[in-house]
Amino acid sequence: MIEGMREDHHEWLDIHFLTPTEFEKAGAAWPIRIGTNIAKPNYRIGPRVSPYYYLMLVLEGEGEFRQSGGAYSLRSGDLFCLFPHVTHEYWTNPRNRLRKLFFAFDGKGSRSLLARAGLTPQRPHAAGGATAEAVEAAEELRRLAAEADGGSDLLRLGLFLRVFDALSMPSPSYSVPADQATWLQKGRAYLDIHFAEDIAIESVSAAVGVERSHFTKTFRQAYGMPPMQYLLQLRMNEARLLLKQTDYTVADIARSVGYPDLFSFSKAFKKQEGLSPKAYRLLRTEAQALHQDTSDSGPSRP
Repeated sequence: MIEGMREDHHEWLDIHFLTPTEFEKAGAAWPIRIGTNIAKPNYRIGPRVSPYYYLMLVLEGEGEFRQSGGAYSLRSGDLFCLFPHVTHEYWTNPRNRLRKLFFAFDGKGSRSLLARAGLTPQRPHAAGGATAEAVEAAEELRRLAAEADGGSDLLRLGLFLRVFDALSMPSPSYSVPADQATWLQKGRAYLDIHFAEDIAIESVSAAVGVERSHFTKTFRQAYGMPPMQYLLQLRMNEARLLLKQTDYTVADIARSVGYPDLFSFSKAFKKQEGLSPKAYRLLRTEAQALHQDTSDSGPSRP
């Protein structure tokens, strides 16, 4: 037993339910419940739907998330959202179990808040999107919800919106001037769209009309990593997904994520993941087989 958490068949859970006031419900969005959990090796949710929005902040571990036809690898620091009335499922890697913070919320402004965090029904996952500041604010909201009266509605709303403020900020310590915001967003969007092509950072900076070193410096200040690291993250996320979900050859996957040859892809992948693409695929295939053997088909909470 983990102190302060209730043990279920597939997880340890601490969850608190909130009753929104009329004042809260008059606003754009409001929290409904909040909690944290630690997965057991057989942890699997879904396929199922939720009546509310659920924002998930991955604190530790690895897993996989599926929604609206998309499949996403989950890692520590990731952010994902369960959109209401949309079938979803997700599960843990039994060898590196998920631990996450989550909260449910509702309101007509919910999608606008999520869009500020870069989450949409078509793109419900943000790799590395759970900032330390957002986690801190969500933890404060969870501690407040654990109090006997759940705290005041103003305090709840303040912390709730602070989570999204932290998720929306390009960086906790750097404010992007208005004249830079547009080309920075265009540069990041360019990487998001063209990461699977043989592109260089020079071509990205040229596409948005700024000098390469200035683009790299400002991108790092805004997003917490240089553009080359962000490009590598996009490619590795896609490569992991293709290795797990398809039977494409490793050479085909290399070309599919922007590498000119198998050697350069394998070298980059091993440096990032600590094992070769072939070994990664074998390990994940074994993990998925274990998921299927140990999954429970009964109803589960998010």
